Amino acid sequence: MTDSVRTQELIQAVEQADSAERLVESVRALVACHSIAAIPTLIAVFGYNNPGAAMVAIEGLIRLGEPAVLPLLEQLDDYNYGARAYSIRALAAIADPRALEVLATAAATDFAPSVRRAAAKGLGTLHWQQLAQEQVREAQATALQALLQVSQDPDWAIRYAAVVGLQTLASGANDLRAPIQNRFEQMLSSEADAAVRARVLRAKQLLEDSNAIALNTPVKPMA
Repeated sequence: MTDSVRTQELIQAVEQADSAERLVESVRALVACHSIAAIPTLIAVFGYNNPGAAMVAIEGLIRLGEPAVLPLLEQLDDYNYGARAYSIRALAAIADPRALEVLATAAATDFAPSVRRAAAKGLGTLHWQQLAQEQVREAQATALQALLQVSQDPDWAIRYAAVVGLQTLASGANDLRAPIQNRFEQMLSSEADAAVRARVLRAKQLLEDSNAIALNTPVKPMA
């Protein structure tokens, strides 16, 4: 039996699953075949109202990586919120910069905190090297503006995610370190939540350590 025939059988098993448990099992088997041909079916699973199967499908799409990005972007469902949320989480984890605008919008405006947190973290970890050199600065500036906005959100957990995203963004974009470090200083002077303050302090320390390493100066121990 060829791989393509086997993949089609696995796809049919997903489409014909007659119980929630069987659907999860069928999706898991489809993910295990690691076939690009499975991508449309894995995305379709997001709309099946089966969270267990959807989480397995997300894992499969993340493993497939770059080939899944355009299908995910093209099939974002504005009418099925659950499916859209799963797609955004997958895009955030794959970290392809083609998802920049979707992630920036989700981080700033999505009504589900979990989706906003995933999008904020994803903005900091995008693989900028996949862009043409002349596109990188503008794309990173877009991510920065979105994260600066999100860092002022009323929800402490979303501010926390924004700090993570800003730290990661600064680690890969030296010219953005100054505005990010300035924002961290502002947050330390106004942030009331202890967990967010602690994460800002950690982010500042990690950035200072990386600067010290780059300059070949002694690194201060973290508290």
